[in-house]
Amino acid sequence: MYPLPATQNRLLRDAADGGAADLGDLPDWDLSDLYAGEEAPELARDMAWLETECADFAATYQGKLAGLSAGEMLDCVLRYEKIDLIGGRIMSFAGLRYYQKTTDADRAKFMSDCQDKITAFTTPLVFFSLEFNRIEDEALAVLLAENADLARYKPVFDRMRAMKPYQLSDELEQFLHDQSTVGATAWNKLFDETIAGLSFEVEGESLGIEATLNLLSDQDRSKRESGARALAATFQSRLPLFARVHNTLAKEKEIEDRWRNLPTPQAGRHLANHVEPEVVEALRDAVVGAYPRLSHRYYALKAKWLGLDQLEVWDRNAPLPMEDDRLVPWEEARATVSEAYAAFDPRLAELAEPFFTQGWIDAGVKEGKAPGAFAHPTVVDVHPYVMLNYLGKPRDVTTLAHELGHGVHQRLAAGQGELLSSTPLTLAETASVFGEMLTFKKMLAEAQDDAARKVMLAGKVEDMINTVIRQIAFYDFECKLHAARREGELTPDDLNALWMSVQAESLGPVFSFMEGYETFWAYIPHFVHSPFYVYAYAFGDGLVNALYAVYEEGDPGFQEKYFEMLKAGGSKHHKELLAPFGLDASDPRFWDKGLSMIEGFIDQLEALEA
Repeated sequence: MYPLPATQNRLLRDAADGGAADLGDLPDWDLSDLYAGEEAPELARDMAWLETECADFAATYQGKLAGLSAGEMLDCVLRYEKIDLIGGRIMSFAGLRYYQKTTDADRAKFMSDCQDKITAFTTPLVFFSLEFNRIEDEALAVLLAENADLARYKPVFDRMRAMKPYQLSDELEQFLHDQSTVGATAWNKLFDETIAGLSFEVEGESLGIEATLNLLSDQDRSKRESGARALAATFQSRLPLFARVHNTLAKEKEIEDRWRNLPTPQAGRHLANHVEPEVVEALRDAVVGAYPRLSHRYYALKAKWLGLDQLEVWDRNAPLPMEDDRLVPWEEARATVSEAYAAFDPRLAELAEPFFTQGWIDAGVKEGKAPGAFAHPTVVDVHPYVMLNYLGKPRDVTTLAHELGHGVHQRLAAGQGELLSSTPLTLAETASVFGEMLTFKKMLAEAQDDAARKVMLAGKVEDMINTVIRQIAFYDFECKLHAARREGELTPDDLNALWMSVQAESLGPVFSFMEGYETFWAYIPHFVHSPFYVYAYAFGDGLVNALYAVYEEGDPGFQEKYFEMLKAGGSKHHKELLAPFGLDASDPRFWDKGLSMIEGFIDQLEALEA
């Protein structure tokens, strides 16, 4: 019930350790809004309450759900929601402390101990969804008609009942719940600790993964190559372990999917996202069909700018020759994002302000800190926390805008309550990508000359390619991986071959792939933590591109409709949320509208060449 905190973790292209002295004072988290510390009496109180309340909930309701009146069912749901909130608060605190320093054995133990206890406490609750799903549709409809407060939870019930055809016996569901801490959760933790502990030898210096990945965007091509080769060497040395993690998790998923009679490996993710498989396939097909006119076309331009006949993999995120390598101090980044948000609507900047002033952001790169960036919503009666690895590059500014978008979305959706606030992954990227676009447009408008505009446009196109093209290639890799694993154990060479089968197709003929690049699947956390998560990035980017086009067209009342969409959280389906803007994600032309924005930016880049 309570795995590691659910986060929207962004795949960053740029990260490193160092340079903080040039960036000003970078903020750290103040987690005291959750608990003052491991020994806080409030934490002990909540843990004890959770143990008692879970047992009492089961004693009160197990075997009796079908006989409850509408008012009694509402009381039951509210109690369940409170349990979810308290358990979520505890695991948010434990998880965020762990992410601050994943190599700290005490923090890892504390999080594992919390996980073990809460899993044990909540085992008696497994009956709830199973028994609720056995209530006849007609009987449930009567209850919802009798009580408007209960009817508000219908989206939760709909998502729960979508799993009805795939649920197992009560005993098997309880077993799966009990053993979860030594199943996928344990393999996730092994992966995280292994990645955080890796070292990469670059020109006689030992670097962590963030610092080494950062070299891939260095102005000096030899440094980029050194970074890429160091990554390949270290990944190769640990490849059997990474292959074991992927083999085990894919097999575990196959076993559970088979027992549940889920039709495809992706089906569970689609159900969780409340999105139809055909919508995802339409997205996937539209993006793959656009490879030649987007990524292939852009990277051919980039090769020309870099004066190369062919690009190596270490050139993919290379800065352009005319790019300014000035670092952006933290306060300047804050002002840029805040002003961009305020220009759209002052309320957006007001919602973002406490992140900067109240210890809701952890920005600096530190030893053992989790890589990448994310926004974690915690629980609705506290507030979200944003994690960055800020190094002052222009992309770090847009990453700040991206994660603050998540944070603002999570704050607005909190009014729905714990069970309704969580947004499906397909919609979870809406505010983040929109906030990023607002910030990019501001930075582009303030560019000094055509050269600066070219650099900014190229950076934006690369970000969009990384968010759309790269993520769909990742999705195809996962589809192939899970299909192949159903036929038997995969060797590291098998996994390498699957990875390369999607890379050339998505990046295009201008690329040459160094020996060792075939191992780069090994460090992508989403494959381990959240199978098939990655298409949500492309879904979100395509959705926001279409949404932003509506905004630029001067849609009347856009801001109010936008805020209402964010406030809805998980209470509405994507069709219902997009209808006020005249958009429909189930229409194949919808994705072409989003992809055309990327194509338009490439058109502008070509025009600057003329």
